[in-house]
Amino acid sequence: MYQSFIGLEVHIHLLTKTKVFCGCRSAFGDEPNSNICPGCMAYPGTLPALNIEALRMAGMVARALNCRIPEKTWFERKQYFYPDISKNFQLTQSASPIGQQGYIDIEGQAAGKEIKKRVRIKECHLEEDAGKMLHTGTVSLVDYNRAGVSLLEIVTEPDIETGEEAELFVQQLRRTVRYLGVCNGNMEEGSLRADANVSINLSGKGPGRIVEIKNLNSSRFVKLAINYEIARHSALLDEGKVIAQETRLWNENRDETLPMRQKENAHDYRYFPEPDLPVFCPDAAFLKSVDDAMVELPVPRRKRVASEYQLNEEQAEIICDEKAQADYFEATVTETESAAAAMGLSLSKAEAAGRIANWLLQDVKHILGKEGIELRDIGSFRLNPKRFASLAAMTAAGKITGKNARQTLEAVIAEDKDPAQIVKERGWELISDPAKIAKAIRTVAEAEAATVAELRGTAIDEKRRRTLMAYLTGKVLAATGGRADPKIVGSQIDSLFT
Repeated sequence: MYQSFIGLEVHIHLLTKTKVFCGCRSAFGDEPNSNICPGCMAYPGTLPALNIEALRMAGMVARALNCRIPEKTWFERKQYFYPDISKNFQLTQSASPIGQQGYIDIEGQAAGKEIKKRVRIKECHLEEDAGKMLHTGTVSLVDYNRAGVSLLEIVTEPDIETGEEAELFVQQLRRTVRYLGVCNGNMEEGSLRADANVSINLSGKGPGRIVEIKNLNSSRFVKLAINYEIARHSALLDEGKVIAQETRLWNENRDETLPMRQKENAHDYRYFPEPDLPVFCPDAAFLKSVDDAMVELPVPRRKRVASEYQLNEEQAEIICDEKAQADYFEATVTETESAAAAMGLSLSKAEAAGRIANWLLQDVKHILGKEGIELRDIGSFRLNPKRFASLAAMTAAGKITGKNARQTLEAVIAEDKDPAQIVKERGWELISDPAKIAKAIRTVAEAEAATVAELRGTAIDEKRRRTLMAYLTGKVLAATGGRADPKIVGSQIDSLFT
């Protein structure tokens, strides 16, 4: 019986406007080598200048991962041949990183099983990213735009045992850094990427030989690559073979890992403190700036939202997946309570939340997808919380039918108008005057004389009677353009033919 030991190294690009040690713009997708300067190109005589915002963001991640922030932290030169860092060393943190000895609790469903686990965080260290190598035939090019971009590396202890656990970890970490606003989490752009160290051995024997899987750019690939390696290692050990200690890459087209390079010995990076950057001692002001920037994190928010608004776990999880959507939901519920009260309707928080959740996760989500609007941009959506609340309150108060409410929703987005204005312009107000409805019923009854005669006959059975009643109700609703209150229509028809 084998036991797996998996540690992750997750790299995130921090959303600083400039690079970590110079003033160059930090942005994805710009023209190659357009965001470079003598500093990040390591021209003689240039000196690094620490971006304090990068350190503050790193401190926020450390806090969110329950890490200890040390009294002193500093940067070191990591000596290595870097074709994509022109200074030929990387400025990083090794001896005293900004975040130390933390943990993250992961929970969720995977492969039909409930997963609940605490994964220890060894450290979070801030460093500069390398550039990007571009290989075309026999020519290799380098884009240095990414060189020097603020990069935070989160290193776990080997507490993960399956690809499914690793996938949950990456998903939860991604959600966390997006909530904090320190990283956009776009794995396809390389803003968040993971390396996995995989080792298996006989149960109770501790870790065996380690294989590193580099540059995994989706949580799904993290899961697949790790599970593939676990199966590959198990098969080799079953055959009595030795597992090569190496670095491998995930081939998404073939669903397998492939060798990249042998890694028999650890590199001697010859770390030494960067002489041009002083030791940083996080003082009370710095720590307060970190604490002031913290937000309610995804897991506690999901649990609070489920409890406070009486939603089921699935609804709460989907709503709280993106901070912008969770903010939008809570703001809309508050507005709905106020809008309903203004209409003389007493609507509890749970009732308002149930209505908003159903609309948000169905009709609104469909429209967002059709319009190509990302959930993170929902705050600038034409259906703002006040408009959404107005529409929900009108529906709850019986001022508009469900069908017309959906039409109003689409019109709000298409025409950028308030729901009340659209309902008034279209004449979609619900008819609840019994006299007007009675008149419409009489008109329909005259046109449907045969149906009325059958209803009044003595030989009709209950099933047939209900069918004809529903038919007449539909005709009345059609005659009033769907505006008649269905409850009043049904009640009046029922009293006429009972």
